[in-house]
Amino acid sequence: MSSFRFMVLTACAVWVAAVPYARAQEAKTTVPATYVGSKKCQACHGGEYARFEKYSRMTRSYSDVLIMKRGLTREEYQKCLECHTTGFGKPGGFRSAKETPRMKEVGCEACHGPGSIHVQSSDPKDIKKVVSETDCQACHAGDRIKAFRFRPMLYGGAH
Repeated sequence: MSSFRFMVLTACAVWVAAVPYARAQEAKTTVPATYVGSKKCQACHGGEYARFEKYSRMTRSYSDVLIMKRGLTREEYQKCLECHTTGFGKPGGFRSAKETPRMKEVGCEACHGPGSIHVQSSDPKDIKKVVSETDCQACHAGDRIKAFRFRPMLYGGAH
């Protein structure tokens, strides 16, 4: 086989191998991440998942809203769901307890963002790894939750 022919075949093989990778990288940037549920996180992050399930009050947040639901308007109830469920109103997020039961409580993705791309890639860059007080304040705003203690929760305890 001539060296030119060998180079052409090698270039073709490299190109064929590179196309799926390039498409995956392109899809990563063009397809928005969706919510997949905390059970998907458990496979790789078992310790964090177990501690979160055992110690975090967020795992019961939907139940808290149900207690109050009867006295709320539809709009008020839906506003509550934004913080008391995972991904309400977003792709793959909570729709109802019947349709999306795995999203009805506050789970991993409520703080770390939608996990579909991370679950597929296992790349830490595809998920929000470090959560800050600012992230918490999206739901734990001073006017709504006066007694919330950020630091113990963030640095010592949720997981």
